[in-house]
Amino acid sequence: MNLRGGQEVDTWLIILIILAVLIAILLINGLRNMKSVKALSEDEFKQNMRKVQVVDLREKEKFEHGHIIGARNIPMMNFSMKMNSLRKDKPIYLYDQNGRLSIRAARMLRKQGYTDIYMLKNGINKWTGKIKSKNK
Repeated sequence: MNLRGGQEVDTWLIILIILAVLIAILLINGLRNMKSVKALSEDEFKQNMRKVQVVDLREKEKFEHGHIIGARNIPMMNFSMKMNSLRKDKPIYLYDQNGRLSIRAARMLRKQGYTDIYMLKNGINKWTGKIKSKNK
């Protein structure tokens, strides 16, 4: 019985070590993502919109349904091929439905040497400002 009790402890210890490693990886990845892009509130996002490149990362149909005025549509599916059309000397404001795609796009831009990258916190879901729509 003593041997079996020791094996159970070893199994639990291994499981705890694996969980600790996974949590550490998730935390490091989250911190790396946060360094790629600064999240802006809607008010901060609106402040300089006329002086920056605003990019909507959603698919074309969602963009046409309603997007922030002045935004350019570069769907995430095509982003790696089209991101080089963005200027490196002007800030880039990214947004999508909820903010997840913006983090990925920002990391891609950073790897290509872009430095002035921002995203709309919580995405267009929480946007209360004016939008442009092809339906209207």
